[in-house]
Amino acid sequence: MSLLVVGSVALDTIETPFGISERTIGGSGTYISLSSSYFASHSKQVNVVAVIGNDFPEKGMTTFKEHGVNTDGIQVKENEKSFFWHGKYHHDMNSRDTLVTELNVLGDFDPVIPESYQDCEYLMLGNLAPKVQQNVIERLKKRPKLIVMDTMNFWMEPAFIDDLKHTMTMVDVLSINDEEARQLSGEYSLVKAARKIMTMGPKYLIIKKGEHGALLFHEKNIFFTPALPLEEVFDPTGAGDTFAGGFIGYLADTDDVSFDNMKRAIVYGSAMASFCVGKFGTDGLIDLPSDALTERVREFVDLVQFEIAMV
Repeated sequence: MSLLVVGSVALDTIETPFGISERTIGGSGTYISLSSSYFASHSKQVNVVAVIGNDFPEKGMTTFKEHGVNTDGIQVKENEKSFFWHGKYHHDMNSRDTLVTELNVLGDFDPVIPESYQDCEYLMLGNLAPKVQQNVIERLKKRPKLIVMDTMNFWMEPAFIDDLKHTMTMVDVLSINDEEARQLSGEYSLVKAARKIMTMGPKYLIIKKGEHGALLFHEKNIFFTPALPLEEVFDPTGAGDTFAGGFIGYLADTDDVSFDNMKRAIVYGSAMASFCVGKFGTDGLIDLPSDALTERVREFVDLVQFEIAMV
């Protein structure tokens, strides 16, 4: 059961109150692929489609391969630079300033789906232009069992909103944060926002609330999982993408797209995100011990499990 991830593979310079990490590997496709790789068996490979320049470090490609991520779908453009982002986080770690954004090769990214990827059963569309996301879906010879799409507020601006709304009609699950849900729906209440957004196409909606957890909506059903309280958060970069990678990775591995299994997938996604924020960049996702994920999920279960006498 193969998983196809489409997103950016980039270079990031990250500043937080704890220090600075310069030109580290990043991008939505990177975080999603590394996170989902922890759920892939020999028969369930993670395949990535992206574009990089010739400045992308070989170490980054090696990291993908060491985690079992198939990089045949990564285009390398000679004499061009990779997508670059430089951000600085404030002391609350919830807000940040973007200091530099250089689209470079991502500016005219035209995804090519290798023939070996065409049998994918699960598709995760990382944050990209909605038109690019549409192109990916249309270039697959058969529709995957589940299509999950992530997006951001930039694509909700008037210049892109029509493309975004069209793409939303083509997917099963939409993943956005609470601010984006309010902007897209025009509703302050997240319950009302979710109802309105689900009339736009997606059957399921994930609303991410950062350090306050995540909500999953389907029809009249709502599920909530908290974020794990951590003593230290070094870098929130990529946490949402890591969450998405854990979510889709778990679903692809279990091959079960029921609402009950999605609830479990939300917990696994949250667990993966908790590893991500503990170190700079993708360092928290590299070479996790085999029992680390199981132990972290157990912490989530202990956090919310309780008994109560009904009166």
